Amino acid sequence: MPLPPVPAISARRAPLKHPGGRLRGLCALMAGLGLLGGLALPARAQEAAPSAPAASAAAAAPTRSALDGVLFYQVLVSELELRAGNPALAYQVMMEAAKRSRDEALYRRAVDIALGAQAGEQAAEALRQWRQALPQSRQAAEIDTQMLVALGRFADARKALESFIELTPEAERPAAIASLPRLVLAGAKPQDTARMLDETLAVWRSRPATLASAQIATAAAWLTAGERERALGYVRQASRRDPADPTPALLALELMKDTPAAEEIVRAHLASPMPAPAVRAGYVRRLSTAQRYGEALREARALTRAAPEMGNGWLMQGALEIEAGEPAPARVSLQRYLDLRSVATPPLVRPQTSGEDEDDGSSEAGDLLRRGDEQELLQAFLMLAQASEQLRDYAAAQTWLERAAELQPQDSATVLSRRASLLMRQGRLDEARALLQRLPQDTPEQQRARLLTETQLLRDARQWQAAHELLAQATARLPDDADLLYEQALLAEKLRRYDEMETLLRRVITLRPEQQHAYNALGYSLAERGQRLPEARELIARALALTPGDPYITDSLGWVEFRMGRAEEAARLLRQAYGQRPDVEIGAHLGEVLWSMGRRDEARQVWRESRERDAGNEVLIETLERLKVKP
Repeated sequence: MPLPPVPAISARRAPLKHPGGRLRGLCALMAGLGLLGGLALPARAQEAAPSAPAASAAAAAPTRSALDGVLFYQVLVSELELRAGNPALAYQVMMEAAKRSRDEALYRRAVDIALGAQAGEQAAEALRQWRQALPQSRQAAEIDTQMLVALGRFADARKALESFIELTPEAERPAAIASLPRLVLAGAKPQDTARMLDETLAVWRSRPATLASAQIATAAAWLTAGERERALGYVRQASRRDPADPTPALLALELMKDTPAAEEIVRAHLASPMPAPAVRAGYVRRLSTAQRYGEALREARALTRAAPEMGNGWLMQGALEIEAGEPAPARVSLQRYLDLRSVATPPLVRPQTSGEDEDDGSSEAGDLLRRGDEQELLQAFLMLAQASEQLRDYAAAQTWLERAAELQPQDSATVLSRRASLLMRQGRLDEARALLQRLPQDTPEQQRARLLTETQLLRDARQWQAAHELLAQATARLPDDADLLYEQALLAEKLRRYDEMETLLRRVITLRPEQQHAYNALGYSLAERGQRLPEARELIARALALTPGDPYITDSLGWVEFRMGRAEEAARLLRQAYGQRPDVEIGAHLGEVLWSMGRRDEARQVWRESRERDAGNEVLIETLERLKVKP
């Protein structure tokens, strides 16, 4: 949109007659507006300033671009007109000032005024005149490139971009090239922008000094444009050139989300002599997201060995150790995290002593909060409470929950839930259920969350009938709530009401055909009971297609293969699942398959590992008793 025409302004162009005190006052005003950056004051104004020595005034003699009276007046008028809501006049006066002074800052200001007024034609004209007046201006070439990309004029944008790179000093060129992928975000056609960057950077990918940055910039541009396979190709080239360079590996981590082949690039970097801790930390997160918890834990431990001062590494390691059923190592890892954050902590085992003065660490916690780590600290406290609870160190668990409550003074749903779980583990189930009544219930979502929390509490206490009755009341009111129906189905199975379980799960599948858990639960239940095994396998395969690589569903598929007499395939699948997630029930299944194949020592080893994680697991106990095995 062009700016409207403006009247002649020649009458406003007379220079100031008295640039002394008034000029200093106006200079102060303009400095406050940020309008004097990069502009030299005229000599007479400097002489008038009481703090400026004569030598400084002489040294700052006006040049062609100096801010003389006329130029000063033009800049001031332009800014005042802009503030008064007259961008057309502000633009015209600023352009006259820029052409008269050939000052880069004034050309840039004119472009900004036009862009602020959404006057694309004037902005383009200001840039054209800027580049004509100052052909060696790198800033003008950069802004020109950005504008042309935004306008979709890619042929012209490429010329401007080539000029920008050529005008960049050689030492700064790699960094400038590395910054180019941001252009992709600015354009309406990201694929065309990425292609233009790719073609422009071809020559720079052939020069040793810019090879690395040009490869990475091209890869990042295609990644930003959503062309992941093209991005992967350039990332591979960069990685093969120098596997120790962390930049290709960091891009590969982004690609790993839906391009599995990128993982080999990450692994290549981690195999280099000094891999970057940031790459390994990112890899741990990717593996965790993919539920490959066993691998994630191994990488987390490698990270803390290589970078023991990296607090987040210990936090991730502790979380994964809890996931793996290793609460004692988890507690050590999480306390190491708090030590690195300088947060006071209670001892690992805290005896209850009447009248004991406790250091609650509130000042350290407050300091951590001020550093913006509230959520991390809260999670560390909650995980320490969970680990202590699993170790039956209930006093320490209560202490950690109190520390968590310091960060969330209101009745946090998470803290209350953990407190209820702690009471339940101490046999105080009625108190635990009463505590859950304090959970917020103002909205249907909050009521539903409280119901599911109480149900889980009853499940953990093996109160199957009470939990089933609670859910039955809820599903009577909400017959189409798939989550509640699914939970009720699992409880029906615990009560051996298999027909009811199947009816409920098929209802869930009807309501949510993409819900993989319902297919898996029904298929596993059939396999466990040795019924309709081909149908069970089909259901589980459907679940795995919805969530490829899920270790629990892979376990189910391995179990149904075993029930169908295919022990070798079952062992392969169960090894895969156990490697991803060394869960006790998966270990029980894997051990049984190995035992049936005559691999007794290997089976005993898996069972021993599983018993160390949870000796009270029902599936493991039943398996060992049925096979009459003592690992």
